Amino acid sequence: MKIAEIFYSIQGEGKYAGVPSVFIRASGCNLRCAWCDTPDASWSPKGHEIEVNQILTQVAAFSTAHVVITGGEPMLQEDLPELIKQLNRSDRLVTLETAGTIWRDLPVHLASVSPKLANSTPWNRQEGRFAARHERQRIQTDVLRRFARSKTIARVQWKFVLTRPTDMDEVEEIIEAIGAVRPEDVILMPEGTDAERLHARSAWIAEICMNRGFRFGPRLHILLYGNTPAT
Repeated sequence: MKIAEIFYSIQGEGKYAGVPSVFIRASGCNLRCAWCDTPDASWSPKGHEIEVNQILTQVAAFSTAHVVITGGEPMLQEDLPELIKQLNRSDRLVTLETAGTIWRDLPVHLASVSPKLANSTPWNRQEGRFAARHERQRIQTDVLRRFARSKTIARVQWKFVLTRPTDMDEVEEIIEAIGAVRPEDVILMPEGTDAERLHARSAWIAEICMNRGFRFGPRLHILLYGNTPAT
């Protein structure tokens, strides 16, 4: 697997926010989000090819049961099923973070699916050369429905990154198209890589959450450490 970094930190997003976890960050992505906070795993993917047994050795150095496989887009990694199989054998609680554009039915404790809204399309980056491809790929409704109905995945959460209140129109459309989505499994997060921007967008997102029964996601890792690698 091509890995950008393996590190121990606090889970900053989702239902396990605040839980100490080992992060395995896969390098490489099929999308190019305009506001991506891990460009070394997407826009300019870096890292090294590491065998699954070597990854497991690094994970074993930490006592926590929680492991987060993230990216980039980990679904692109050929050896992902073997990694998950071995982590399950060692009684780890595996969260798989994905944009939900690629379907692989993998036995994880939590699939953290983050469909990318129109605010992610990079129309103004690198003269927009990735924009059309990103726009075609960012929402794959059939794939999202498979996540929602999987019998192999123990739990699914749906994370949406918001930049403005009107983003909610698209969120509602996606949720309706997926079907079988419980409000308490929907997490709304402000876009931002610094505490000031997160704070500026948090109040109106929290209000939406209270009105709709969704969860508010504060992005703890940014508040704790800023936009830095290995956090």
